[in-house]
Amino acid sequence: MEPAARWERKTNGRVGPAFDILESEIDPKVVLPPLSSNKGSVVKPPRSGVNRRDLLRLRRPGAETARPASTAGSGVGDSGLPDLIRVHRPGMGSYFEIRLGSTTPGAVELATRALDLVDRLEAQLTVYSEDSEVSRLNRTAHLGPVAVEPGLFGLLEQATELSRSTGGAYDVTSGALSEAWGFVRGPKRVPSPEALAEARSRTGWRHLRLDRGARAATFDVEGLRINLGSIGKGYAIDRAADVIRGHWLPTSALVHGGQSSLFALGSPPGRFGGRWEIALRNPFAPENPLGVLRLRNRALGTSGAAFQRFEVDGRSYGHILDPRLGVPADGPASVTVLAPTSAEADALSSALFLLGAEGARALVARRPEIGVVIVEEGAADRSCRVTTFGLNEDDFTAA
Repeated sequence: MEPAARWERKTNGRVGPAFDILESEIDPKVVLPPLSSNKGSVVKPPRSGVNRRDLLRLRRPGAETARPASTAGSGVGDSGLPDLIRVHRPGMGSYFEIRLGSTTPGAVELATRALDLVDRLEAQLTVYSEDSEVSRLNRTAHLGPVAVEPGLFGLLEQATELSRSTGGAYDVTSGALSEAWGFVRGPKRVPSPEALAEARSRTGWRHLRLDRGARAATFDVEGLRINLGSIGKGYAIDRAADVIRGHWLPTSALVHGGQSSLFALGSPPGRFGGRWEIALRNPFAPENPLGVLRLRNRALGTSGAAFQRFEVDGRSYGHILDPRLGVPADGPASVTVLAPTSAEADALSSALFLLGAEGARALVARRPEIGVVIVEEGAADRSCRVTTFGLNEDDFTAA
């Protein structure tokens, strides 16, 4: 395990997004034909209005997003390496995109099947539909054991363990708090002390009882609310990656959702043994990257409160709640976690936003497969301070 590394870069004080995905040797142009037989959203560009944790933007540095190619139709870009097919679709309040090598047999159908699964998972996990399985669980589990679909049960087990291991900094049962602050259906607001106390009485992962033998869940208190907002998208990315893993031909892919979460499956096409490269962007000066992260068979998740805030009576509040206290927390400009799964990376990035550097150091000591990057605003000159945990020079190179 690498010790924590810290360094600073001067900035001009402007706040902006935090990441780019670099594919310096791969032409990323879209080569998808229209597909009337599959959902029209397969080739639909990401909808405008993406705002939640809007921290990832895919691009090829030094080139336009799409450019004419002398080898159009061949599946090979000007660099001599395979083009990437990009299939994207709105989902979970944001969008999901899958990138596959254009020479992958059945690439479009494969990516479409993976995104179809994401659609089904959204219908299962959402709290915005009374008919979803999670909403049914929230309504009835206080009355007695409720049978849970195997995949969702596994997710609840994983979420409960993450809640335990982070001391409640991540809490899968924080839905009542999100509702109290208007983070679910709005409007965003500061709850009264009485409303906050009532919501806190209905929060706590220890009130969620899971029976593995019966594959059932029970709530100890009425009104407990499962909220998968900090883990559900990562779980969907993991399940989409499983679809691609199951392809008859071993296939690499980049699966990402919401510009804050991704899974890098295998190596980029044409680069055997290589890694997908993600630029760590400076949130205060996006034009000045802070370094490059490199991933293969690994997930990345990012949290940061500077990108979605609201103001009441002159005070600004972020969107990341501390479930231990029931209030939005201030923290670093961004926290990025590298982990074996996207579900873990997403949940841990939210938890470490609250736990900070000491929490990251303790986590990496227990789990050396985890890597963490914390970006903080520096001193009065607004320098940018970066601290890494559990990353070596193959994982991260500073600019």
